[in-house]
Amino acid sequence: MKNSLITLAIAGSIASALASVAVPASAADSKEKCYGVALKGQNDCAAGKHDCAGKSTMSYDKMSFKLVPTGTCTSMKTPKGHGSLTPA
Repeated sequence: MKNSLITLAIAGSIASALASVAVPASAADSKEKCYGVALKGQNDCAAGKHDCAGKSTMSYDKMSFKLVPTGTCTSMKTPKGHGSLTPA
């Protein structure tokens, strides 16, 4: 009985590990650039004043973007308005 429980626990652990690795590529790629929603130093990239990730010097910069789940950008509210799919 004890060996059965150990075997079952190991099988469950392996199944969980395999399930977490088997995420379809399309699920990981379902992101879009959302401008004006990143906090200071937390942008994914930018246009203009700085070269790329983590370089924004102000929060909600309309020239810096953050990758967000597809379809959520324009509904995000910030103190400076909604997110945008294009830089301002």
